[in-house]
Amino acid sequence: MSAVARRAGDGLAPSDKRGAKRPGERGGIFFRFLVLLGFLFFLFLLYLARNPILRLAGNFWVVDETPEPSDAIVVLSDDNYYAERAARAAELFKAGWAPRVVAAGKQLRPYASLAELMQHDLADRGVPATAVVRCSYRGENTREEAAAVSDFLKAHGWKRVLVVTSNYHTRRARYIWERSVAAGTQLRVIAAHDSDYDPSSWWRTRSGLKMFARELVGLVVAMWEMRHEDARAAESAELAGPGLVFQDGTGWGKAGRCKIGPGKALAGLQAADAVL
Repeated sequence: MSAVARRAGDGLAPSDKRGAKRPGERGGIFFRFLVLLGFLFFLFLLYLARNPILRLAGNFWVVDETPEPSDAIVVLSDDNYYAERAARAAELFKAGWAPRVVAAGKQLRPYASLAELMQHDLADRGVPATAVVRCSYRGENTREEAAAVSDFLKAHGWKRVLVVTSNYHTRRARYIWERSVAAGTQLRVIAAHDSDYDPSSWWRTRSGLKMFARELVGLVVAMWEMRHEDARAAESAELAGPGLVFQDGTGWGKAGRCKIGPGKALAGLQAADAVL
């Protein structure tokens, strides 16, 4: 073969090689196509199962433990328009699970708090004034409320407690409260029905979506802030005790601690103690 022919043949060879598909390349494209089909099928299955999955996620936030005989029923602040936390606490009181109800409430002014509104809601639902103890505190979130009310309970020696809060709030409340109460406290968290949050259809309403998102973020924040507090809960409760002020005036102890309400609430505390 002449040199010219060899050069011509060599010139065609690279072009032929670039145009040909290698067997491995054809297999790689087919594999990626199968992966894409599998992913689309997985998304289709998720779509079909979306309602059960969303219901499972909605019910994750709900902790509703069986009540046991206790020293006090604690109703957490920020009840809804229908006072459904107060209604659930009244049911527990009438069933005889505890001799008193602690109405926790954020202090709004030096002369007014949400605890007073809670006391009114409890009275409307059949709880005697002598069985209601107001506990006003200066705080902005569940963690500060738990710290203040836990000090209040510890100061009175109430170590068996039923904590009542809205259903969507129970998971986060449980996590915070079990790290806030004094060591040895028997804690049971009771869920109150909330008209704005249905665990079976929360994603269908704007209020349900907001509550779900708020609890998700709130639990993450609580877990981060309290990540070192498991072993310190009893110690912190002991140190916080002297900051409490229990009187019928307006004085406060340490910032954020609980203050007993005046008048009937003080009489109610004395009467309930006499029962025990």
